[in-house]
Amino acid sequence: MSKMVWLMGPSGSGKDSLLTALRQQENNRLLVAHRYITRAADAGCENHVALSEKEFALRQEQGLFALSWQAHHQSYGVGVELDIWLEAGFDVVVNGSRQHLKQARRRYGDALVPICLHVSTEVLRQRLELRGRETPQQIEQRLQRAAFYTPDLDDCLVLHNDGSLLQSVESFMRMVNGQRNANVVHFRRKEPRHV
Repeated sequence: MSKMVWLMGPSGSGKDSLLTALRQQENNRLLVAHRYITRAADAGCENHVALSEKEFALRQEQGLFALSWQAHHQSYGVGVELDIWLEAGFDVVVNGSRQHLKQARRRYGDALVPICLHVSTEVLRQRLELRGRETPQQIEQRLQRAAFYTPDLDDCLVLHNDGSLLQSVESFMRMVNGQRNANVVHFRRKEPRHV
């Protein structure tokens, strides 16, 4: 019955804002997992747990990550507490990566609900310009990368994120509730796979 939501989307699509808003919801059956990342605690907008390379490697060796991967010259992990939450009946949202969706599917099977955030080019451009972190050239590069990030409808549910944050939260909750009610799946932990 519990679902593990693998939330994906290109840079600027609004993942961090959506995750922050979901943490504020009064739905006591939905938890947002923190990622463990080998970058400074104050780097980027994500609410994450900062680890040194050594700390990360040690936790990985001890089997303390349910999932782990490398991207953008950083190590990323999601703790095994995620499995405990699923077994306790909570739905859990993870800030996921399209490149590592297969790894998440192998571990969580039918309990996994992949959701892709989709934003129109115009809205994405406005958001990137407003946040003021990129040069005009970097914005163009991000827009080009986002153009290749077309959601595959067979691969994930698509959440259109051009509207307000409240609309996105409501759409997200409808999707997760619909998936939970559509097929009752009891989470069963599989052996961790280290990548």
